[in-house]
Amino acid sequence: MNPFSLKSAILAVAISLFAGSTMAAPVSVEAVMTPTEVIRMDFKDGSKHFVAMVRRTGHATGTGLLADTDVVEQGWHDINPPHGADPQGYLEMTAANGDVAYLKWTVRAVFMKGAEKPELHDFGFWELVSGTGQFADKRGVGTLEIKPVTKTDRKFILHGEIGPKP
Repeated sequence: MNPFSLKSAILAVAISLFAGSTMAAPVSVEAVMTPTEVIRMDFKDGSKHFVAMVRRTGHATGTGLLADTDVVEQGWHDINPPHGADPQGYLEMTAANGDVAYLKWTVRAVFMKGAEKPELHDFGFWELVSGTGQFADKRGVGTLEIKPVTKTDRKFILHGEIGPKP
């Protein structure tokens, strides 16, 4: 390979890497999610272990492509106090024009000593796995934190970025 071709190849790779890194746009949204359906199984072994299948709804506010969407959670929450929890599920996020983004999420929850009772801290990640319309040719990834708002409502906080599929 001649030196000119090598320089051209390096320049092309550098441009494509730079262009790829700048094509993703930041996302920062949160949604207070209220249960509309819960199916719960309590372990009858003396522990506080339970599994809940939850459908929650809310509205995402913030910035980026997922802002101002109606959100439906389909979640599986395997909770075993005080050892921890492994929630996971999907968020279906629908824009005002009807376009839908499907986010797969996974969280590890850890109980820590609180002032009055153990506190649950939920941290994990999300991934945009599919969508329609404006979300059809997109991929995304980021962090997810779930915080209690009331005894039943939870705030889902998502940060990350969304860009074109490779």
